[in-house]
Amino acid sequence: MLFDSHAHLNDEQFDDDRDEVIRRAQKEGVSRILNIGFNRETIESTLALVERYDFIYAAVGWHPHDAAAMTDGDLKWIRSLTEHSKVVALGEMGLDYYRNHSPREVQEEVFRRQIRLAREVGLPIVIHNREADSDVLRVLREEGAEEVGGVMHCFGGDWEMAQRCLELNFLIGLGGPVTFKNARLPKEIAVQVPLDKLLIETDAPYLAPHPHRGKRNESGYVRLVAEAIADLRGIPYEEVARQTAANARRLFRIEETA
Repeated sequence: MLFDSHAHLNDEQFDDDRDEVIRRAQKEGVSRILNIGFNRETIESTLALVERYDFIYAAVGWHPHDAAAMTDGDLKWIRSLTEHSKVVALGEMGLDYYRNHSPREVQEEVFRRQIRLAREVGLPIVIHNREADSDVLRVLREEGAEEVGGVMHCFGGDWEMAQRCLELNFLIGLGGPVTFKNARLPKEIAVQVPLDKLLIETDAPYLAPHPHRGKRNESGYVRLVAEAIADLRGIPYEEVARQTAANARRLFRIEETA
């Protein structure tokens, strides 16, 4: 029933027990996982993962941290990978003004090129945005990203920001922070955003929800995210799980019986 819409199960933190982590996720009711490849190494390991597990799908793209390292050849490679039957999105891509591992102008150019590719191949986009709200929105608008839409991964903005993203045909992704005691904005967004515009995610192995905060995250913990949203909205957990899974399947064009 659950769809973890953003995970990094190919991360080295899972090297010793990856199969066990994935089995635990299934036992928690996770029936679909979108794993993210965001540079040369992680794209390759993501593809290996999705070829091993039939219920894990891939997003491939170039993270803003690694923007300075992306070549024309890398973009052509990503273009070729969009023909893979289990590549259902491009990303994560976007802007990160918190770390600034790549120059901002380079981040923006790499972001723009990937949006253009997404429009060319007709795939939705997974957005990474950290302390760059206005520029992310500007680039999305200027590049016509609403044509393909996507998800604002680990959304941390306010309701005004969320509305602008919704207007651009983007869903809102919520993860572990919605379970944190003093995380006011994610809790407000969990209530304000229409349920058919929400996705749930883990970002495993990062951002583990309460009571696992500070420890390694797992896809199975997406259940805690769904439960927190259900409590905040005052609706059954099953409704949140069912609707967010349907939202993810719709966005990534995955058949319910696939």
